[in-house]
Amino acid sequence: MSKNKLKYFTAKWCGPCRMFRPVINELKTEGYDIEILDVDDQQYEAIQYRIMSVPTLVFEKEGSVYQVRNGVIPRQSIIDTLNQA
Repeated sequence: MSKNKLKYFTAKWCGPCRMFRPVINELKTEGYDIEILDVDDQQYEAIQYRIMSVPTLVFEKEGSVYQVRNGVIPRQSIIDTLNQA
């Protein structure tokens, strides 16, 4: 399993986020390190990561951001990005 982490920024009012959430939950249950952050409930983190739209996926390795993706992306693309060395 990947040592990298995904921070998934979402919102309750976001239609694409609601559609994408089952994919994120599935990956989380498979053991990927995923933190789900609601931009309304966790405004400090959203500001800290300069989140301008949702859904946004922030990929981190050893605490440093190595990629940011906006919008709904394919499940396999998330896995491939998390498994980058």
